[in-house]
Amino acid sequence: MTRGTTNPNRLRRVDRWLAGPAAPALRRAADPLVVDLGYGASPITAVELHRRLVPVRADVDVVGIEIDPGRVAVAKPLERPGLSFRVGGFELPLGGRRPVLVRAFNVLRQYAEPEVGPAWDLVRSRLAPGGLLVDGTCDEIGRRSTWVAVSAGQGPVSLTVSLRLGGLECPSDVAERLPKALIHRNVPGERVHAYLNALDSAWARNAALGSFGVRQRWLATVAAMKTEGWPVLDGPRRWRLGEITVRWDAVRPAGNA
Repeated sequence: MTRGTTNPNRLRRVDRWLAGPAAPALRRAADPLVVDLGYGASPITAVELHRRLVPVRADVDVVGIEIDPGRVAVAKPLERPGLSFRVGGFELPLGGRRPVLVRAFNVLRQYAEPEVGPAWDLVRSRLAPGGLLVDGTCDEIGRRSTWVAVSAGQGPVSLTVSLRLGGLECPSDVAERLPKALIHRNVPGERVHAYLNALDSAWARNAALGSFGVRQRWLATVAAMKTEGWPVLDGPRRWRLGEITVRWDAVRPAGNA
């Protein structure tokens, strides 16, 4: 069982991504089933997820899954069409239904690194074809957030960093919020360490653009990363939100296929 701490609007950054780049998977799904896995002591994140995905797919069905029966009992009065809660874990007890999206935030952070791969594989085995597991971490109020997109067929495919740009000193401040698969790899010789260093360097080189606003500085920073050959997957529309997404190969742990 996770600590369960959460706050309203804490997961807005990843929800914005699920309703953006990940939305095509939901739109084309035969069964628009989405899981909020390990939602914590309060069901607010599942309630918010449902609200944010309804504009993408009006018939979306969000299921909050928690390992603690007491937490599920607290959430049950909030059930309504398209939103329900049940007891379970990574096995996703959904009666044979296969979700197209699974959001697991601040869950695997509390596990040991060797447990991450098996947890990913278990969830992947339950996903619908073309489905995604989004495994991420954020700070207490959602200003700094990172997540790995793990596809049903390919495994991990990308890492996203999403930051509140106001007050940002350097992008690598997000290091303490890296997903469990990467948080212990931010050391010399690892790809994620090189990536964060490159992001900091690009941020420093574009400091002069800060006079036009922090967003302009960030846009130039991400553009520089792309020019330098980092496999940036998104474009300026996402960058403006404080996001940058790169292919998993750019940051995967040394020794991992």
